Amino acid sequence: MSISIEQLTDKEEKQRTARTILEDLTEWFEVKESREQYISDSTEWIFLAAKKEGETVGFLCLKETGKDTVELAVMGVLKKCHRTGAGRALVDEARSIARQKGYSFFQVKTVQMGMYEDYDITNRFYLACGFKEFEVIPQIWDEANPCQIYVMSL
Repeated sequence: MSISIEQLTDKEEKQRTARTILEDLTEWFEVKESREQYISDSTEWIFLAAKKEGETVGFLCLKETGKDTVELAVMGVLKKCHRTGAGRALVDEARSIARQKGYSFFQVKTVQMGMYEDYDITNRFYLACGFKEFEVIPQIWDEANPCQIYVMSL
């Protein structure tokens, strides 16, 4: 069965969805305060949900970071649905929405390649989706988690 993408607008539904997915991904979202911040902030962002056979299996949030730039602020796919196309479908729909809204650039921040195996998987996913390495800024988070910024021209 294929993946469908739906844009959510109800704030409570956004928070429920974000909580369910992020709590399944504690390898990436282990700091409870950060996870709760994403859940709270998700209500204000463009929120896409990936559904497979009626079950929500992933989500992606977009936030404006500049007049011409939108950021993939947070995304996750249930572990049992990794490598099923849900993440790719979310990124493809997010890219389409960003273009429709007139943005020129799409960015995402993650931990630099080579730091942690779980994040290396994430990095390879973003590169496979068409993002390009832009810059590493170690000071954004901390020395143990240097921030890799990827960008994509829309």
